[in-house]
Amino acid sequence: MQNKIVPVAELVEHAKKNIDVIYPFLAKKKLTDKQTFFVDIRDIRELWKEGKLEHAFHAPRGMLEFWVDPESPYYKKFFKPHNHYILYCASGWRSALATFTLKQMGYEHVYSLEGGFVNWKKCMLPTVHLEKD
Repeated sequence: MQNKIVPVAELVEHAKKNIDVIYPFLAKKKLTDKQTFFVDIRDIRELWKEGKLEHAFHAPRGMLEFWVDPESPYYKKFFKPHNHYILYCASGWRSALATFTLKQMGYEHVYSLEGGFVNWKKCMLPTVHLEKD
């Protein structure tokens, strides 16, 4: 007997019911908040192709849990549990899953940008081009 594969859309829906989302225009107001940090979890090639939010910290989705865990050898000091983080990806699916995971890890002030970078751009909000290193 085969196990049922849970569709990713179901996982995202479950995550969204258990996290806080923030909409682009409200998120834009947080750009100047010194305790709120934007985290772009897309692949670096997506940033090169599409751009990013100015001053957003890039944390690839595949490394995020390792970078936020102070006990991990890969921990990045950028991540502090008392700060507020707004995670975003292209459409909001990966950031919803990542936000859910960070909540499970103990981060209280973490939000997923509703609709992701695509929605941010649809709202005509500012972005910057990222040069390849």
